[in-house]
Amino acid sequence: MDNPTHFFSRRRPRDTSAHAVAVIGLGRFGGALATELTRSGTEVLGIDTDEDIVQSLNGVLTHVVRADSTKQAALEQLGVADFDRVVVGIGSDIQASILTTSLLKRMGARSIWAKAISEQHGLILEQLGIEHVIFPEADMGRRIAHLVRGAMLDYVEFDRDLVVAKTVAPREMSGLTLEQSAVRRRFGVTVVKIKGSDGEWHAAGASSVVGEGDLLIVIGPVEKTERFAALA
Repeated sequence: MDNPTHFFSRRRPRDTSAHAVAVIGLGRFGGALATELTRSGTEVLGIDTDEDIVQSLNGVLTHVVRADSTKQAALEQLGVADFDRVVVGIGSDIQASILTTSLLKRMGARSIWAKAISEQHGLILEQLGIEHVIFPEADMGRRIAHLVRGAMLDYVEFDRDLVVAKTVAPREMSGLTLEQSAVRRRFGVTVVKIKGSDGEWHAAGASSVVGEGDLLIVIGPVEKTERFAALA
C-alpha cells in the first residue's frame, strides 16, 4: 500500500515542540511505547500496516494511521521526518525495518530510535547511522537476570558498568546514619534515596538515618551493587 488510509491532520513545521513522536510499527513494543507516550501527554502519530492494530489503537493514540513505511511517498504525506523523534518499532520484518530507517535518514529525520531483534540487525542499523538502537528483549533479559539472582527489587542499567537499583536496607545499617555505616567506602555504592516508615522517598545525605526495612535507591557498578543488595 503506497498511500496511508488515514491522513495526519496537518504537516508538521520544523519548529514543532519537543513533545511530538512518530512510532512506526505498533506491535507489542511499539504499541506499548506509543500508548505510554500518549498517556504521559506526548503527541504521538502511530503507523502500522495492519488494519486491525490501527483500529484497536484508534482513540488511544493522538493519531494512528495505516500506511506502508517502506514507501517514501507515504512518509512524506504524513510529514514523519518533521517529527522531533521517530521510533521504528518494526521487529519481525527486518527488511522493512532497514528500508524504513534508511528512508528516514535520507529524508533528514532528526532523531531516530530503532528496535533491533538481533546483533546483526543492530549492526546494520548502526551502519545506517542510527544513533539509538534498542534491543528490548535482550535488555529486559539482562534486567530480569539480575533481579532473579539477587536481592534487588528493581534494576536499571545506565551504562556498561553503572546501574541504579532498589533494595531493602541491610539490617546492619538499621539505626545508623549513612555517614556512620560508611556505605560508599565499604561497598562502593551510593545511596541516593530512602523510603522509610512514612512511605515517602527522601533524598539521602550523610546525616540520613536508615531504619529497619527501609527501601533504598543505590547507584554503583553492577557487581558492587549486587553484593550490597545481597546483604539485605
